[in-house]
Amino acid sequence: MDASITQTFTPTGKLRAAINTGNAVLARKDGDSAKGVSVDLANEFAKRIGAQLELVAVDTAAKSVDAVSSEQADIGFFAIDPKRGEHIAFTAPYVLIEGAYLVKQDSPLQANEEVDRAGHRVVVGQGSAYDLYLTREIEHATILRAPSTPAVVEHFLQEGADVAAGVKQQHELEMKNRAGLRLLPGRFMVIRQAMGCPRLRGEAAAKELARFVEEMKASGFVAEALKRHGVEGAGVAPPEAA
Repeated sequence: MDASITQTFTPTGKLRAAINTGNAVLARKDGDSAKGVSVDLANEFAKRIGAQLELVAVDTAAKSVDAVSSEQADIGFFAIDPKRGEHIAFTAPYVLIEGAYLVKQDSPLQANEEVDRAGHRVVVGQGSAYDLYLTREIEHATILRAPSTPAVVEHFLQEGADVAAGVKQQHELEMKNRAGLRLLPGRFMVIRQAMGCPRLRGEAAAKELARFVEEMKASGFVAEALKRHGVEGAGVAPPEAA
């Protein structure tokens, strides 16, 4: 490892990794720390560059994006989105996650195509990948924003909204704990989860992070981490040129 790369990633002397514990597929709170696939990748990258790891745990995707964009963190884990890419250099995705619509059991909605109609209200987590995507794609329905992704279903029920949009696996967990809910068939988007660093860190840093992600996919590290943390319904992204 070129010492200059390590210095680029560790301006404070440590590798600061923004970890979003609001996305249970990739990370969850573990006492005062966090655990999950993204934490495992952060630890492995710190070893690769010979740095001590410092977790910057946040509870929303927007906070994670802000931390890396403002260089309060050196790397992060996000859904790839053009708007976020203005300040963050993304790797290729390492995991693919399905975005799904949740409705009440007695809802007349039966298909994803029926959601974007006048009068319908769709709840998303503020600043999440679903928020960014649906803000671009929704033409007729109204978007309501919950303060975080984990708060989406509660907000959906409190507001008496028509649809909750989010991670399919998180919706399935909610359905186990709350009666009277169901998923619409299929998915409305595929979330491409990637690693990223501030664009200001330069091309060499971005390329090193991209190479790392491709190696972690090819070696089976990502697949093993998903299995170890009991993540179902999310798959390892296919290889891409680093």
